[in-house]
Amino acid sequence: MAIQHDHVAQRRATNITVSSDLLTTAKALKVNLSRAAESGIAQAVKKKQAEQWALDNKAALESSNAYVDQRGLPLSKYRQF
Repeated sequence: MAIQHDHVAQRRATNITVSSDLLTTAKALKVNLSRAAESGIAQAVKKKQAEQWALDNKAALESSNAYVDQRGLPLSKYRQF
């Protein structure tokens, strides 16, 4: 189950290391570094959670796919298309 990000949670300071060229360009463009980092971290967390979900549910997905391969889709006779 994915843990939801609380957008109103208290913010905490931290240190990160980034490319000097990227930092210079971001500052020149007035990019909000904290928000940009937070957005990137949120995307990375979401991706890792999806990967973990797929690993955690691999056996169930394979079992379901094997069932459909052997027996067809349940209730397929009721499909209207």
